Amino acid sequence: MTDAEEVALLLVRVVVGITMIAHGCNHWRGGGRIEGTARWFSGLGLRHGRLQAWMSVVTEIGAGALLVAGLLTPLACAAVISVMLIAGILAHRPNGFFVFRDGYEYVLVLGVTTLALAMLGPGRLSVDEAAGIAVTGWAGGGIALGVAVAATAGMLALFWRPRTGRPGRAEQTGPVT
Repeated sequence: MTDAEEVALLLVRVVVGITMIAHGCNHWRGGGRIEGTARWFSGLGLRHGRLQAWMSVVTEIGAGALLVAGLLTPLACAAVISVMLIAGILAHRPNGFFVFRDGYEYVLVLGVTTLALAMLGPGRLSVDEAAGIAVTGWAGGGIALGVAVAATAGMLALFWRPRTGRPGRAEQTGPVT
């Protein structure tokens, strides 16, 4: 890989990682704090909203930190993909594509970007590479996508109880993912 390609991978890892850390911190400390995030998750039909809020915070901050370091990159990507799948399915899909209408545009871009990153690998400028544990190509992508889909399916099976009617915008409280 050229130096430019290595720096490009580093940029993608760091920007997505910092974005996820900021997102997790916002779910924790921003706006409605953890209580508002818990109410919002409950409003989406997730049981145990407070647990969901904390799981979201830990997953987003943890995955972001792993991406920044380039450590366990396929698993960090899996965490991001899973968070984006859940957000896309529960919060954004009914609103169409465009993010300005609360659509799934943003979560799709983050999910696909992290899948591509899992396939390309973390690059030379990463802990994975330094430790000799970098997984790339179809294996990296397969791990990321497989773990993400399994985690998403498990979480939805255990905690999601769809409501019969979708709440209107005014009824939704807490942050929008």
